[in-house]
Amino acid sequence: MTGHEYMSMEKVAGKIAGGFSSSSSSSSSGSDDDTPSHSKSLKPNVYRLFGREKPLHQVLGAGKPADVLLWRNKRISGSVFGCATALWVVFELLDYHLITLICHILILTLITLFLWSHVSNFIDKPPPNIPDAVFPDKCVLEVASIVRYKMNQALGHLRHIAFGSDVKSFLAVVCGLWILSVIGSCFNFLTLVYIVFVLLHTVLVMYEKYEDKVDSFSEKAIIELKKQYVEFDKKVLSKIHKGKLKEKKKD
Repeated sequence: MTGHEYMSMEKVAGKIAGGFSSSSSSSSSGSDDDTPSHSKSLKPNVYRLFGREKPLHQVLGAGKPADVLLWRNKRISGSVFGCATALWVVFELLDYHLITLICHILILTLITLFLWSHVSNFIDKPPPNIPDAVFPDKCVLEVASIVRYKMNQALGHLRHIAFGSDVKSFLAVVCGLWILSVIGSCFNFLTLVYIVFVLLHTVLVMYEKYEDKVDSFSEKAIIELKKQYVEFDKKVLSKIHKGKLKEKKKD
C-alpha cells in the first residue's frame, strides 16, 4: 500500500469518526434538552390528606360554595360570615327565638309594602313590583330525591359497619359518635352549627395556605396511628377473633 493511499484512508476514517461524534453529541444534547422538560412533566409523589389527588378548590366542587369557603371573594365571604355571626348573636346572646324573629320580619315587611303601595299614589311613584314566589315541582322533587339518596346511603353504611367484619371502621365510627356526643353535651345545637360554620371558613383556608406542612405532619401521624393499631390488633382484636372461632367450633 502506497503512502498516498494510506493518507486517503486516514482521511476517510477521520470523516467517519467525526460524523459519529457529531451525531452522538447531537443526540446527547437532544437527550439533555428533553430531560428537563420530561422532569418538569413528572410530578413528585407527595402524600395528601385523605388521599386526595385534586386541589382543595376542586375537591369542594369548584363552584360558588367553594369560593365562599376559601375566601376567593373576600367581600362575599365576609358578608356570609358576618350574617352568620349576627344570627348567632341574636339567637344565643340576645335570647331571640326563631319563630319570633320570622314573625317580626314578616310584620315589618308587610307594613312597609302596605304603606308604600298606598303612599305611592300621593308621591307619583309606582307601587313596588313584587314577583310571584313559586317553588317549582322539579326543584322540590330533586332536593327530596337527593336527601332520600343520602339518607339511604348513610343507613346502608351504618348497617354494613354494624353487621360487617371491618373492626377498624366499627371502632372509628363508635369513637367519632362518642366524641360528637361529648361535644354536643357542651353546646346546644345552634352553637354547634355555628362552630362548624366558623371552622369551615377558617380551617380550610389555613389548610390551603399551609397544605404541604400539614400533609407532611399528617403523614407521620397516620403512620404512627397505624403502628399503634397493629399493636392493638395483636394484643386485643386477634384474641377476640380466636374466641369467636372457638365458640363456633364447639357449637
